[in-house]
Amino acid sequence: MLKIKKQKLVKQILIWLSICSIIIIAFILICSNYINSKSHEYITDNIYTIKPAKVGLVLGTSQFLSAKKHNQFFTFRMDAAVNLYNAGKIKYILVSGDNHLAGYNEPELMRKELIKRGIPKDKIYMDFAGFRTFDSVIRCHEVFGQSTFIIISQKFHNQRAVFIGKYLHLDVIGFNAQDVELNASFKTLVREYFARVKVFIDILSGVQPKFLGSKITIGQDSTKVTKN
Repeated sequence: MLKIKKQKLVKQILIWLSICSIIIIAFILICSNYINSKSHEYITDNIYTIKPAKVGLVLGTSQFLSAKKHNQFFTFRMDAAVNLYNAGKIKYILVSGDNHLAGYNEPELMRKELIKRGIPKDKIYMDFAGFRTFDSVIRCHEVFGQSTFIIISQKFHNQRAVFIGKYLHLDVIGFNAQDVELNASFKTLVREYFARVKVFIDILSGVQPKFLGSKITIGQDSTKVTKN
């Protein structure tokens, strides 16, 4: 009798775990699909038809993976930013990323790479407090004074960033950098699903960027950057 009761209990636990798993997966997919549906018409990879803007916001990522292997996400975002600038679609580039650890500075690495590719120093601004996509988009508006700008990243990332921008009533467009091969991007794509859920949690809880700080006018002083 005791053995039968234990079997029934185990069965009930497994049933509830299965139901909870289905609910969680469904919620994740609903969040992802909703972001896709609200952002798809504001995202493009066509450099000829994209509406020009004063500033292109490049979302940060590391330049290298383990063992000094180049990160394709970084390389392709730099390609996209340079192509937009050379096509006259943007006048300035704002590189936004993380530098909270010693020896790790995404904005500085992006700036150096852009300069190496021929972008003038005075056309590049750095945002050192772009710890998350949420922070980068808000700070581009609140700190750097832009209500209209082009977001530069891979398509899946642009979808989330543009959704955030539209939620904030900003006139943003996403320009898609080249996608990365699946075998090199699988983990990132999986994390993206959870990042999209986090967007709704942030919105509902009223989360603000970690830092805002003094305002910077793009086009007046390109040597002035912000860390807080």
